[in-house]
Amino acid sequence: MARGRLRIYLGAAPGVGKTYAMLQEGRRLRSLGAEVVIALVEPHGRRPTAALAEGLETVDRRTLVHRGVPLTEMDLDAVLARHPQIALVDELAHTNVPGSRHTKRWQDVEELLVAGIDVVTTLNVQHLESLNDVVRQITGVTQQETLPDEVARRADQIELVDLLPETLRRRLVHGDIYPADRVEAALTHYFRLGNLTALRELALLWLADRVEEGLQRYRAEHGITAPWETRERILVGLTGGPEGETLIRRAARITARTPGSELLALHVVPGDGLTHGDPTALSAQRVLVESLGGSYHQTTGEDVPQALLRFAEAENVTQIVLGASRRGRLSLLLRAGVGQRTIHDSGPIDVHIVTHEAAAGAPAPALPRPTHGTGPVRRRSALAAAALLLPALTLLLTAARASLGGALLMYLLAVILTALLGGRAPALLAAVAASLLADYYFTLPTHSVDVERAVDIVALIVFLAAAWLVGTAAEAAARHTRQAVRATSEARALSRMAVAMMHGQDLPALLEQVRENFALDAVSLLERDAEPGPEPRWYIVASTGDRPPERPWEADVEAPVDDRLTLAARGRGLDGDDLRLLTACAAQLGIAHAQGTLTRHAAETDTLAAAERTRAALLLAAGHDLRAPLGAAEAALGKLSDLVGERAPDGPGGGPDGSGGGPDGSGGPDGEAAHLLRAARASVRRAGALVTDLDDLSRLHAGALDLYLRPVDLDEALTAALDDLGPGGHGIVLRLPPQLPDVIADAALLTRVLTTLAADALRHSPPDAPPTLTAEVLPDRLVVRIATGAPGAPANGGTVTDRAGDSLPLRLSRDLTEAMGGALDTTTGHGFAVTLTLPTSAGRPAPAPDHQGRGT
Repeated sequence: MARGRLRIYLGAAPGVGKTYAMLQEGRRLRSLGAEVVIALVEPHGRRPTAALAEGLETVDRRTLVHRGVPLTEMDLDAVLARHPQIALVDELAHTNVPGSRHTKRWQDVEELLVAGIDVVTTLNVQHLESLNDVVRQITGVTQQETLPDEVARRADQIELVDLLPETLRRRLVHGDIYPADRVEAALTHYFRLGNLTALRELALLWLADRVEEGLQRYRAEHGITAPWETRERILVGLTGGPEGETLIRRAARITARTPGSELLALHVVPGDGLTHGDPTALSAQRVLVESLGGSYHQTTGEDVPQALLRFAEAENVTQIVLGASRRGRLSLLLRAGVGQRTIHDSGPIDVHIVTHEAAAGAPAPALPRPTHGTGPVRRRSALAAAALLLPALTLLLTAARASLGGALLMYLLAVILTALLGGRAPALLAAVAASLLADYYFTLPTHSVDVERAVDIVALIVFLAAAWLVGTAAEAAARHTRQAVRATSEARALSRMAVAMMHGQDLPALLEQVRENFALDAVSLLERDAEPGPEPRWYIVASTGDRPPERPWEADVEAPVDDRLTLAARGRGLDGDDLRLLTACAAQLGIAHAQGTLTRHAAETDTLAAAERTRAALLLAAGHDLRAPLGAAEAALGKLSDLVGERAPDGPGGGPDGSGGGPDGSGGPDGEAAHLLRAARASVRRAGALVTDLDDLSRLHAGALDLYLRPVDLDEALTAALDDLGPGGHGIVLRLPPQLPDVIADAALLTRVLTTLAADALRHSPPDAPPTLTAEVLPDRLVVRIATGAPGAPANGGTVTDRAGDSLPLRLSRDLTEAMGGALDTTTGHGFAVTLTLPTSAGRPAPAPDHQGRGT
C-alpha cells in the first residue's frame, strides 16, 4: 500500500486561521469527490470554525480517564477501520492523554500515513523543537508540546497561514480567539505586537528554508548546475593565510547590504592531504564566520579553482570573494593565480578580488617546493620547463662558445631543477636531451652526433649517471615529503576531531567534519539492532549531508567501527590511504558514541541517586516525626488500660506481634475494652518497630549504619533471639549440629536478623505445625534455614520469590545480611522458608554436619 501524503497548515501563533483553512480545504476536496473524514478538530469555542465542520463526516472520539477526569482523544483504531481517503487531524504537536497508544499525536498521524491515508493537519511554528529556545526568549513561555523538525520536513506540502500582527490582535480583542476573561492577559503578554512580529518572521524564515531544500532537490534531480539567483549567497575562499579575516569581514558587509542573503566560507584542501593552511588561523576564521552568522565548510580537490566552483554550483552561490594573490609577478607569469582561473571559469557567478596587506608584501619569486609530491601535473610542468629551459640554455652557451665541461655543468643544473620539480622520469628525459644537445653543439666534431675522443664519451656517461642519481634522490625526497605531509595531515585531522570531542561537540558536528574533510556527499553512523532477525535492522545514530545512507549496502564507502556500529558514506570513492584514515575517524566516532551513551547513563544514574537521596532523607524525617506521636499514643493507651482496670502486659505478649492472649473477661465491656486496648498497643508497638526498621534501612543505604564484624557464636545469637521473642505462643523446633563454627557478623545485627526471621516464621506457621530452624555447615560458610509447612517438607523445595514483594522487616534483614557479607533468600513452594548464609571464621575446622535435634 502506498504511503499517504501529509499536508501541514503552518501558523505563527494561535488564532491565525489554521483550523479554518484546514476545514475549507476538506470541504473543497469533498466537493471534488474525495472521501474526507474529520478524525479530530479542536474548534476551541470558535463558532465559525465549528460551523465549517458541520456537514463533514466525523469519527467519534475515544474517552480516557486521567486522574479522575474524563478526556477525549482521536480514536485511532476507528479512523483506521474507517480508512478514508483523507483525514483531517488538528494540532499535530499535541500530547495525547496517558493511556493512548502513542505519546504524541504526530505518531498517530504517522500510523495513518503508513496505512495509506492522506492527512491534512495544523501546526504552530512555536511547537517546532529547533525553535523552542528562540520562542522562549521572545515570549518568555516554554512550550511543553514540541514536534521534531524532521516530522514537519517530511511533509509533502506545507502551507503558511499568515495574518498581520495588528489583524490578529484585533481578532483577539473581538473575542474570536480566547474568551473575554483571557483577552487582557494575552494582549499584554504572549500577543504583544513585537512577539507576534518575531513569531511571524520565524515562520516565514523556517518555511523559506524548506522551500530552499525543495529547490535544491529539484536542481539535483534535474541536473541543473547553473546558479539560480533566488537568494544571494556569498562565498568567501579561505587559504588559512593572514588575509582570511579581511576577506570574511568584506564578504559579511556584502551580505549585510542584501537582506535575506547567506554567507558561506570554504577552505579547499589539496588532494594529497587534508589541510595545509595554518590550523590555528583556520580555527579562528571559522569562529569569526560563525559569529557573523555564516557557515564554514571544507572540501577536497586537486585543483583549487575547480573545487571552489564545484562547491559554488552545488550551493547555488551567486558571488565569490577571493583575496588578491600573494604570489610574485614571475610566478604569475608562469601560471595564472587562483583568482584569475576562478574568474575565467566562473560563468554567471560574480567574483570579487579583494586586496589586502599580505598581497602588498608578497615574497620574492621562488622555485616550487616538492611538498605535494610529483604527481601528473608536476611531471607535465617539469617537462614543459625542461623544453623551454634547455633550448634557451643552449642558445646562451653557443653564443658564449662554452666548452664541453662548462656546458655539461650548466646542463646538469637544468636537469637538477627538472628533477626537483618533476622527479626522476622528467629528469632522465631532460638528461638525455641535454646530452644530445651537448654532443651536437659542444663535442668534436660539432653539429654531429659522432664523438671523437673517449674522454667526451666518459663525460656524457657520467653526466647521464649524475642526472639519474639526482632524479632518483629528488623522487625519493618528494615521496618522503609526500608521506610526511600525509601523516601530518592525518594527525591534524584526528587531533581536530579529538579536540572537538573534548569540547563536547555532538555526533552530527563530528560527522560534518568527516564529510567536509573527505569531500563526501553524506555520512551516517549506523547501529545494528541487537535483536536477531532474518535480516539485520540498522538505525541511524547520527547523520549529515543530503540523503545520508540508512543501511551499509546503500553506501559508497563503509568503515566498520565494531560488530554493531559502522560508518557509511555516500559520494566519491576513496583510495587506500583515505580509507585507512576514515577507519581511524570511525573509531573515534565510536568512542564519541560510547562516551555519549555513558554520559546519558551517568546522568540517569545521578538522577536516580539524587532521587534515592531525597527519598532516604524523607524517610529519615518521617521516621523522626513519627516517633513522638507513636510514643504518645502508646503512653495514652497505657493510661486507658489503667482506667478500665485491665493493664496490658509490658512485654510483647505471647504472640510474635505482642498482642498477648485473649481477653480475660470476655463478654463484659471492661474485658472487651481491655482486649481492644491490648490490640491497639500491639499495633502501635508494631508501627514503632516498622519506623525503627525504616530508619535503620535508610541509614544502611546511606552508609551511616556502623558494622562491627567479628567471630560470633551462633548458639549465643540464637539464645538472644529466642529471648527477644518472649514467652507464650507455640515454639520453634531447633535441629542443629553438635558443634557450630563461629560466623563473621555483627553480633547485635545478627541477633536482630534471627529474631525478625523467627517472628516472621511464627506468624506464617499454624499452631499445630511450628517452624523448624536447621543449620548446615559447609566449607567456609554456615547455612541456617527457617521453614514452615508440613512436617518433613523440604525447606528449599520451592522457588525464589521476588525481592520487590518482601516485607519491610524482611527487606531490612536481607540488606543487613548482605552488609555483613552473607546472603538471605526467601523461597515458596512447600510452605514458607528463609535461607540465611553467613561466612565462617577462618582457621577453624568445619565439623561434619549433624542433623540430630538438640532441643525445642
